[in-house]
Amino acid sequence: MLRTYAPAIVFVLLGAGIGALFSYLNYALGPKRAIEHKLDPYESGMPSEIKQGFRFGISFYLIAMLFLLFDIEVLFLYPIAVVLREFGVFALIETSIFISLLLVAFVYVWRRGALTWK
Repeated sequence: MLRTYAPAIVFVLLGAGIGALFSYLNYALGPKRAIEHKLDPYESGMPSEIKQGFRFGISFYLIAMLFLLFDIEVLFLYPIAVVLREFGVFALIETSIFISLLLVAFVYVWRRGALTWK
């Protein structure tokens, strides 16, 4: 049993060891001086103009959560697509029901106005 997991265990240990080694080398050999310009927030190639007290609207979080929800649900379709021929008609019917429920949920969210940016 352990023999089958040995390559994976070696791979994980080797990756963790190399990651720890590089982190230590960066800490030991890297520059120690802090430059104020390097500590400024930076995003998308432009300096950030957002102050610390800035708050995003609820619509931003709602759209982000809906995107993640639908994205994860679509991810469930991949394993079924890989072995659809082995499962046969039953999997096709179940997948059709799943997709139709996703469509109903999407239409509901759309009609409620959750996807409009405010």
